[in-house]
Amino acid sequence: MPRPSLSQRLDAARARRVGHEAVRVERVVDGREGNRLNIGGQDLLAFCGNDYLGLSQHLDAVAALQEAAAWHGVGSTASHQVCGHHALHEALAEAVADWLGYPAGLVFGSGYVANLAVLTALLGEGDACVQDRLNHASLLDGARLSGARLRRYPHGDAEGAARQLALDPEAFSMLATDGVFSMDGDIAPLRMLALLARSHDALLYVDDAHGVGVVGPQGRGSVAAAGLGPREAPLQLVTLGKALGGYGAVLVGSQALVEHVRQEARGYRYTTALPPALAAASLAQVGLARAENWRRAKLGALIARFRRGAQQLGLPLMDSLTAIQPVLTGDNGRTLRAAAKLESLGLLVAPIRPPTVPEGQGRLRVTLSSTHEEADIDRLLDGLALALDDTGGGAVRPAHLLLNENP
Repeated sequence: MPRPSLSQRLDAARARRVGHEAVRVERVVDGREGNRLNIGGQDLLAFCGNDYLGLSQHLDAVAALQEAAAWHGVGSTASHQVCGHHALHEALAEAVADWLGYPAGLVFGSGYVANLAVLTALLGEGDACVQDRLNHASLLDGARLSGARLRRYPHGDAEGAARQLALDPEAFSMLATDGVFSMDGDIAPLRMLALLARSHDALLYVDDAHGVGVVGPQGRGSVAAAGLGPREAPLQLVTLGKALGGYGAVLVGSQALVEHVRQEARGYRYTTALPPALAAASLAQVGLARAENWRRAKLGALIARFRRGAQQLGLPLMDSLTAIQPVLTGDNGRTLRAAAKLESLGLLVAPIRPPTVPEGQGRLRVTLSSTHEEADIDRLLDGLALALDDTGGGAVRPAHLLLNENP
């Protein structure tokens, strides 16, 4: 038989994406000021970024980046273990570890790379990795790359996790979960998972990309919100590009675990270190996130306003009390039409479709920031009501009228 044709494979994949309305289009942002984006000459109010505390353009962070770049350049020039490890990397790891109450930290270039590195450094053939079915792709990919048996349990189902852990009683096991789930916005049942991990002698690893900075006491994340610490959740990942508004990630854990990852993780050893200037900016952002509790308070008030208005409008919200507020739309076509309608109204909301979410669970992924104002929330609610009504569902009464009825 002839060798399979690459062009035929590409054509078939393209046709499949078109047929399922699954083509992704990258938007070119020409300018940005807070939550206002200019795309193709149109000014849009954005509800699709992860800058939950509004720190990505904070003057302190910008100044720290500029000063560090002036002194140290725009790149680290090498991997950490050659000559790329800078004092600013060390300071950032220590600051994040201190904030979350862990003994040690390790800086990575991205959360995705960090998860691949952690799982492949700690797991191997014959081991087991038990994960929530809705975990981030990087956790799933890391388990597969490690060679361990990947066992997945129904979303948020602690009993399901227990059943999966029991299948490999003699294997070294890791129980890995998102803290806040990026597409649903809900929080993992961490207290139950910690008990399960302890009873099955498994290592609990929490990727709290969307939790740290936003939830928990002093913004210390979903682990702290559950009343847990290093003993119950020995390893935790903090990404710097969500609530902190920067780029990169920090792994925190015990000295022994962090040192093992430092020595064994290919994703740490064989890649150029994060630019020191970015580490300096993130260090400033950590300080702001720790000190300025008003940002979390304001964000919480905006979340409550949005949920109250959405419920009064009968919008199909998911069960989330975090900055991620998904509005279910169902099939791909309706999701895309609703997003396009919102954009015509000057509102930018991300349409999320399979394979990012399960089939039939397309949604508008609304994300809120402390830099939004109440008037922005009301405008979004009005737009969602119109968009969902135009595409076959939702309410039509203006959101601001309903909010005024129940202030």
